[in-house]
Amino acid sequence: MADESGRRRRTKVERVIDAYDLDGWGERLEAAWLGEGRERTSLRDLAREFNLAVLRAALREAGESPIDADVESTYRILTDDDVSRSDEVRKRRELERAGVDVDGVLSDVVTHQAIHTYLTDVRGAELDRDEEDRLDRKRETIQRLATRTQVVTASTLDELVQADLLTERNYDVFVDVRAVCGRCGTDYAVDDLVERGGCDCE
Repeated sequence: MADESGRRRRTKVERVIDAYDLDGWGERLEAAWLGEGRERTSLRDLAREFNLAVLRAALREAGESPIDADVESTYRILTDDDVSRSDEVRKRRELERAGVDVDGVLSDVVTHQAIHTYLTDVRGAELDRDEEDRLDRKRETIQRLATRTQVVTASTLDELVQADLLTERNYDVFVDVRAVCGRCGTDYAVDDLVERGGCDCE
């Protein structure tokens, strides 16, 4: 997407990399996603690693010398839904006293979908064809199961009608396989969810 001058708008990941001086993270994300020289890293895990790097950079900018365990603990307290409100408030106050702009850091947290957009649209990265084929096969499996369920259900209704156990009508059978995100409650058609690469809630 371009702005009014015709230039491409910078993605959130690009802006955050510059804002926190995360030099080298573009190459790091791409190599990890493509599995160059190692096992592939999922987009969700990449988003988490990137967000930890953002928090770590913010802590260092405030004069802190964070260790990885502390950064991960802090990130969990600030972002996980199952953390008590009192723990979150306590951690926020602690960080603010240290000079960390907590709201600013949290606004710069990125989703796995943002990582995907950056990798594909900005860096031009593409998964190996085998990975794409695997997703297509899984989608086809779900579609076949849904179709099979629809056919069996329609046949069963016909049998019940023939046995006078069901009133005779023209019954249309629909099977809609859906998934609901356990975090934000968003409802997706499963095929759409797979195509999107998962829910993109924070």
